[in-house]
Amino acid sequence: MIEVTDVTRVYQMGLVEVQALRGVRCRIESGEFVGIMGPSGSGKSTLLHILGLLDEPTTGSVTIDGIHVEALSEEEKSDFRLNKLGYVFQDYALVPELSVQENVVLPAMARGISPDEYLKESEKILNQVGLGHRIHHRQFELSGGEQQRVAIARALINRPRILFADEPCANLDSNTSRTILNLFRELNEKFGQTIIMVTHEDWHEEYMCRVLNMKDGMIEDEKACKMTKNNSE
Repeated sequence: MIEVTDVTRVYQMGLVEVQALRGVRCRIESGEFVGIMGPSGSGKSTLLHILGLLDEPTTGSVTIDGIHVEALSEEEKSDFRLNKLGYVFQDYALVPELSVQENVVLPAMARGISPDEYLKESEKILNQVGLGHRIHHRQFELSGGEQQRVAIARALINRPRILFADEPCANLDSNTSRTILNLFRELNEKFGQTIIMVTHEDWHEEYMCRVLNMKDGMIEDEKACKMTKNNSE
């Protein structure tokens, strides 16, 4: 599904050039749950942002579903993100004035989906993430884990081909983190959702199919993960 070839990313900070990525190469198949791990400053979030079309490589190429995405116009990239990609971030990024359901349907509204369709789909997804009973609540009435599940439901409303998650458990305790990771694994195993997640927690590996370990802007190694059968205890 994704092929990355010799990708570099250089940021200009005043007179200093910072090389965040140094010739990254990798492949990610459809239906994988892939983790990107490494120490702070290793380039993992930069790589995720480039894969998710939130940033552009300085050199190299990224192919998603056979499309060389770096060659797309800004309008085409925006359309590609809206129709094929979903995003979950560590700060939830909910609109506090809106209800749970109103937050979830925003991407579907942007696509021009009919209200009947997106309301029905949002109820289905909110039940799927265990928030069917919280549909009319607002952000201040939700725990951190519930807010993150709202963010996940919002990312799924357009049925994206790929779900990107940038340290989605960073603000959560270990028990709530397991709830979120079990949800990701269920989405991956039951529905074949492709998930790419940045994390710095080694124990998250047990939920993933494969991990790319980064250091100094490069993929140092990768390994297949042996997922445990039950992580809910």
